[in-house]
Amino acid sequence: MSMISIALRYRGVVILLALIVLFLGIRSYQNLAIDAFPELSPVQVKVIIKSSGMTPKEVESKLLIPIESAMQGLSKKRSIKSLAKYGICDITIDFEDDAEIYWARNEVSHRLSEIKDTLPEGIEGGIAPISTPLSDMLMFTIESDTLDLMQKRSLLEWVIAPRLRGIAGVAEVNILGGELKSYEVVADVHRLQAYALSVEDLYDAIVKNHQNSGLGRLDRGANSIFVRGVGQLSSVEEIASLSIASIGGRSIKVGDVADVRISHLPREGFVTKDGKGEAVQGIVLALRDTNTQKLIDSAKKEIKRLNDSLEGEARIEIFYDRSELVDLATSTIKMALLQATILISLVLLLSLGSVASAMSVALVLPFSLLMSFIAMEIFGLSANLMSLGGLAIAIGMLVDSSIVVVEHIVVRLSEARSSRDRLGIVLEATKAMAPSIAIGVAIIIIVFVPLLSLEGLEGKLFKPVALSIIFALTSSLVLSLVLIPIIASFLLRSNQKSTTNEGVLRVYGSVLDLTFKYAKSVLSVVALLFVLSLYALFNTGRAFMPTMDEGDLVLLIDSLPSISLQESVELNSALQTRLMHSIPEIRSIVARSGTDELGLDPMSLNDTDAFLVLDKSKKHQKEIVETKLREVLSEFEGVEATLSQPIEMRIEEMLSGTRGDLAVQIYGDDELKLDEIALRIRDLIEGIKGSSDVYKKSNDGVEYLEVFYKDEALSRYKTTKEEVAGFLHSAISTRSMGYIYEGLRRIPFVLRSADSGSLEELMFLNRSGELVPLTSLVELRRRSAEVEILHEDGHKKSVVQSSVEGRDLVGFVEEIRSSIDEHIALPAGYFIEYGGSFASQQRASKTLSYIVPVALFMIFLLLFALFRSLRLAFLVLLNIPLALIGGFFALYVSGEYLSVPASVGFIALLGIAILNGVVLVDYFNQLRSKGYDLLEAVKNGSLERLRPVSITALTTALGLAPLLFASGAGSELQRPLAIVVTGGLVSSTLLTLLLLPLLYYLTQRQK
Repeated sequence: MSMISIALRYRGVVILLALIVLFLGIRSYQNLAIDAFPELSPVQVKVIIKSSGMTPKEVESKLLIPIESAMQGLSKKRSIKSLAKYGICDITIDFEDDAEIYWARNEVSHRLSEIKDTLPEGIEGGIAPISTPLSDMLMFTIESDTLDLMQKRSLLEWVIAPRLRGIAGVAEVNILGGELKSYEVVADVHRLQAYALSVEDLYDAIVKNHQNSGLGRLDRGANSIFVRGVGQLSSVEEIASLSIASIGGRSIKVGDVADVRISHLPREGFVTKDGKGEAVQGIVLALRDTNTQKLIDSAKKEIKRLNDSLEGEARIEIFYDRSELVDLATSTIKMALLQATILISLVLLLSLGSVASAMSVALVLPFSLLMSFIAMEIFGLSANLMSLGGLAIAIGMLVDSSIVVVEHIVVRLSEARSSRDRLGIVLEATKAMAPSIAIGVAIIIIVFVPLLSLEGLEGKLFKPVALSIIFALTSSLVLSLVLIPIIASFLLRSNQKSTTNEGVLRVYGSVLDLTFKYAKSVLSVVALLFVLSLYALFNTGRAFMPTMDEGDLVLLIDSLPSISLQESVELNSALQTRLMHSIPEIRSIVARSGTDELGLDPMSLNDTDAFLVLDKSKKHQKEIVETKLREVLSEFEGVEATLSQPIEMRIEEMLSGTRGDLAVQIYGDDELKLDEIALRIRDLIEGIKGSSDVYKKSNDGVEYLEVFYKDEALSRYKTTKEEVAGFLHSAISTRSMGYIYEGLRRIPFVLRSADSGSLEELMFLNRSGELVPLTSLVELRRRSAEVEILHEDGHKKSVVQSSVEGRDLVGFVEEIRSSIDEHIALPAGYFIEYGGSFASQQRASKTLSYIVPVALFMIFLLLFALFRSLRLAFLVLLNIPLALIGGFFALYVSGEYLSVPASVGFIALLGIAILNGVVLVDYFNQLRSKGYDLLEAVKNGSLERLRPVSITALTTALGLAPLLFASGAGSELQRPLAIVVTGGLVSSTLLTLLLLPLLYYLTQRQK
């Protein structure tokens, strides 16, 4: 209490401090990082190893299993997900949230270095950049009427990407599509034979003559000179004129036995755009915990400068800009905050009856928000959809404490006979209400504490909500006890009167009398309403999170695993042409297939992610666009597709490594058996109502041409497996001989044994100069094998994914679970887990089911400490079912599901309902302590507390009204919460004002 006395004694100092807080709050708001979402990604380290030529089985045995084994003992490790595909091993290690990312990377790097010598030679890769699954900030293509694919790729690789990588916060610029320039030497075996040379002779001669070397240092008097040999090749002409042998006094040059040319490396992926052919794409990836808005602004400025410098040669065209979603999402919440502030201020003015009272209370709003921004900056929270959403949820509650204080000050001033001791009256009134206010705010804060215990994705989403609400409510409590009394002492007059409408009081008094008269009937009706509301709850579907409309779509396409690169290009181009012709809402399509340069998203040539840029200027319904997409896709045979959105897709992959609301994950030892079970589960899911985009990745159909060496033939023709393998590698792809340097550019320098053709027709040239048919040295066998092998925490797994439409997620999964249990018998050692959004929903429900009761018990202890009565503590807790009645009905009638946001709404509702009960019961006790008899205290107290209770409920409801009717990006996540709280406030306020006085009277009369 001394804090209130000191504040009133030094009013000038407190006002000065308030102005300093105002300045600091504005500065903090300007400094806050801005993003669409809080950081959702776990502390994650990716290990990507490339090994050309290995089948998935070989990758699994030689790379994946050794690395997995080395990582199993890592401290704070949460899970390990691994993928083995042709030539690539992708291992993702998730750590506990309290692990520091640089420590985690160092631990993984240390383990990798320990097993480095046990891994095969010739592998490439290691730890991926410090990005996250949600790091894609900007996506762009290189557009030009004059440059070809190689020139576009070179421009992006050597001019644009280095400039963008230099921006603070950029982890990497991923380059997709185009042709990567190379200097290529194509050996001619017939010309080599004419000079009695082999391909190995050519390779050895070039490698040995393509290097600079340090030769030492010479002393010349007082000076020293460094000596170096310059042998690095730098042009096609130099390469062609390089002497590799001397025969009969004649120098044999590279150009005599091979063709030297500018070419491109074999491609593992490509990009197509708008059905017009191939394109070159760049993706700006952000470092973890980077200020998204600042990074994007810097990148866009740099791109503008680049476009100006490139002039007519080329231009950078951005097709995905995360800041658009950031602006849409945050502007929705900012507008809701502004609208709520205006509505609450108007209600205060109309309800409190004077400008002075309204101003005294309304000042809490800007100061509480600014103090919250200071706390957000201190605790490292960004200004995003969730943290700002927490402020929007709390804004209606921020004025509650101040309303109670100002109302009580007004009553005390109106009762005072003299205004000479106005400060004393203000101090006494504030002190009288301080305990109940402090405990009331503490109660609301406690009900939000359970959100801080949430784990996984739901925790990362809703912890910022809880923290911002706690910051705002704490700020409002401090202000209501320190600043508001000072403002009231200046603005409120001694003759200030409470101006509750007499007609309203008469009506309320009459209804209250009827409640007391027909007590049993009233209690029965309320009990019946509660039972009916429970029925409504049990008939309300359950889900994890509403789907946010991001404004653009991603089409995930899967074609035949054996498809060639050129065929895949043609298929994608045809599909894009058809989509753009049939769906006018699509403004552009940029699709990537195959593996990217970094291997962050390893895909095969039959895997395509098509980014659909929708025309924002045209009003469209997402569901209609999706229906049209499915109609067009059904025209293409052999193509399976699922629909998602950019961030939604990455979140789904982050949850279970797959895409979709539900991932049915089957674990076991044999991938063939796993795939068989998965296909049966897929068929079951397709027959269940609500299933959409059911997908099981085809894991067979990839053809391998295996080479078996004939030992006797190799010996007879005086060659080795290594020489034949090197020859084949050079013939099929290329063999590296280093790099050619063009200034700062490093261009791959490779050898090709022969132009691509049928392996059966190839002729092998041994070191003796004999041309031998390849089929004499090896046997070629065709076979089909798996596309990929998945691991999770040491278990092999197969996955069936599905989206859900037209029904709730939990009910959908329960039906699937029942159907699988009935129709599929799993072999010993095999088991099923249900992942994706469903797993998050189950985890969140389980956590809240035991944390919320703990919070309620803590609230009960606070109530007991306040009232010193078990009866009164239980009586106030009875407000909870009264509030839930309206919340349950509102959710059922609105058609929304019981999701995590709706659960947060119920949590907020508990605090508000208990606070109203505390205010009412505490005032009854005060009146009784002044000598009022029980019935008189209850009825007079109810009439006098009608206005503050109804105003606090109204301000809270109006604070949420903008979220209730908002339609912008992100509003989908806040609407269920607003529906629950608004509906609950209606029942809670009405029943608190009618039922609580009755119950108080009945319980205290018995006492």
